[in-house]
Amino acid sequence: MAQLRAARAAPLRGTDAIADRLLSAALRLLRRLRRQDAELQTPVGAAGLSVLSVLVLGGPRTIGQLAEAEGVKRSTMSRLVATLERYWMVTRESDPNDQRVVWVRATATGRGVMYRGREGRVYALTRLFDRLSPAEIAQLDRAAELIEKLLRRGQPSSERG
Repeated sequence: MAQLRAARAAPLRGTDAIADRLLSAALRLLRRLRRQDAELQTPVGAAGLSVLSVLVLGGPRTIGQLAEAEGVKRSTMSRLVATLERYWMVTRESDPNDQRVVWVRATATGRGVMYRGREGRVYALTRLFDRLSPAEIAQLDRAAELIEKLLRRGQPSSERG
């Protein structure tokens, strides 16, 4: 334990330092955007909005595919989908070719909630960008491209979208 603390006290260098800074910035940004999500006053929270995003942008998924995409257990995803269903944000539909398979699909209500949340987050980010120069905004654009490129490499198809 003492070695771990000593290792953490040492300054990070190179890509480790960049990764650490990027992680810290991403976490702070997500916290700020969660406050924006809270203004929506949806009963499903950030996890529900994330599932809606997967469904709206990526199409219908099974509980297992959603659980994998969100990095949670199937039982956790099943409860979350039940909550979304209770608020008419998703429906479950049997696969016509295999009655054992159930597809979860976003409803018009779910799509509306997801798009309102997305618009709010985009607006909040745009307000932050107003403080930057055009050159700094171009750097952010390039950084976003690089991050997207990294995330696409080796990404399971259930996470795309």
